[in-house]
Amino acid sequence: MAKATAPATTAAAPRLKALYASTYVKELQAELNLGNVNQVPKLEKIVVSVGIGKNKDDKRHYEIVRNTLTKVTGQQPVDRMAKKSIAGFKIRAGMNRVGISVTLRGARMYEFLDRLVNVSLPRVRDFHGVGTKFDKGGNYNLGITEQSIFPELTFEETQVLHGLQITFAIQNQEAAHSRALLEKFGVPFEKEGGRR
Repeated sequence: MAKATAPATTAAAPRLKALYASTYVKELQAELNLGNVNQVPKLEKIVVSVGIGKNKDDKRHYEIVRNTLTKVTGQQPVDRMAKKSIAGFKIRAGMNRVGISVTLRGARMYEFLDRLVNVSLPRVRDFHGVGTKFDKGGNYNLGITEQSIFPELTFEETQVLHGLQITFAIQNQEAAHSRALLEKFGVPFEKEGGRR
């Protein structure tokens, strides 16, 4: 008796993922003088998070932030609880919801990055490029002051403004390699002297 097999779905790979595999890997290996293809920097995940700190007891603000992350990333966000008790901020460890985050990997990660670089960042007023600081591990953090730059959100959904933190976790050997990778993806870094 023959087994019934499900029809194979042929979803096209995201544009940036296909470009990375076909072009960017070879270009980066040559530009960075890397002996092995496995040394080429690689984007592992993107974490989009919002701290709700002082508004932690405001249910409406929480729903707005949750809706923003769901619409912008296409994925359900996760609540982040406090790891430490901080008396001055009236926060107890494990009890208070202090933030919301989404971790993107695979196809969704590349699609989000494509939309961020080509659609959202150009909508920032007086934009001169993003900062050039990387952390010790070569990962990159991008702070966005208002969610209104994302076209997925309607005017009503941007009435209560809040910021977002976007973290690019990159497998690399040094920060310069991470920057080279993000430049290939089209991330517009500011030029030396503050202007792009």
